[in-house]
Amino acid sequence: METSLQYPIGKYEPKPYSEAQKKEWINDINWLPADIENSVLNLDEAQLQTPYRPGGWTVHQLVHHVSDSHLNAFCRFKIGLTEDNPNIRPYDQERWALLKDTELQPINISITLLFALHKKWVTILENISDEEWNRKVFHPETKQEMSLWYLLGSYAWHGRHHTQHILGLRERNNW
Repeated sequence: METSLQYPIGKYEPKPYSEAQKKEWINDINWLPADIENSVLNLDEAQLQTPYRPGGWTVHQLVHHVSDSHLNAFCRFKIGLTEDNPNIRPYDQERWALLKDTELQPINISITLLFALHKKWVTILENISDEEWNRKVFHPETKQEMSLWYLLGSYAWHGRHHTQHILGLRERNNW
């Protein structure tokens, strides 16, 4: 059961490039802000301070995490499109989740950021050429070279993954 709480939609599995898959993943990125907003609709402060799983972040931290993560994703795409085989900057997401900005009230601050950020990001994603999807970035911490295509799928998955954390908690608690 712990695995389903930690990975409610399963772990990310890369898929080969196709126009249909590209549209699906860009659509996931496009709709994520609304999906996150709807997932927390009408939750009170006690509910927002509830961890989505034992040992996991609270819903409040999770929403702030998604905006932090996707800010990094946006920058990674821009760097990947404008530099040749760049290193991307790792960050300690656990430590970021403990910084004071993740305590900001209301969480709509991060949701509003997601709406603006994803509008810009989707504009870029919709204008990447077929060839540019093969551009690579290098993650020095994991020692992994990743294509922009891989990153698109990973971040589309990431948004669905965390939205499902919240929805699963709501379902388990009858909220």
